[in-house]
Amino acid sequence: MPLILADTTVLNNFAQIRRPDLLQMVYPTLAAPRVVRDELARGERLGLVLPGDWSWLKLLDLTDDEKSRATDLERLLQAGEAACLAIAEARDGVVLTDDGAARRLAASLHLETSGTIGALVKLVRKEILTLHLGDTLLAEMVSRGYRSPVRSLREV
Repeated sequence: MPLILADTTVLNNFAQIRRPDLLQMVYPTLAAPRVVRDELARGERLGLVLPGDWSWLKLLDLTDDEKSRATDLERLLQAGEAACLAIAEARDGVVLTDDGAARRLAASLHLETSGTIGALVKLVRKEILTLHLGDTLLAEMVSRGYRSPVRSLREV
């Protein structure tokens, strides 16, 4: 199974609906660079992100080469996305991100991506959620600021 990395945007969307556990159910080995967890924690302290239990999330430290690559990528992306792409590139990982610039850059690097919608669809396909509940959670995410590319998971 490939390394699956999440950036702050995806983690935040599931935090906003108080369901980080759903990400754990669909991606039990989900990982994130420490900078992503730090960004999420900063949002929690500022009251922008609802606190959640992320104790299960595997935190990764970047190697020296990955740090160097992330620094280069930070000219185009924010720190969390840059770290995710640097690790995915070095370790043949998949990046969960909703950031358009990160997805475009990942595609140019031939990295596989998914995001919030992909996670919700996977939860429905694995029958962890019904389609109706998936759409309800999507609507709640949208009401809390998520700019979804679809109104319903039926569109995917």
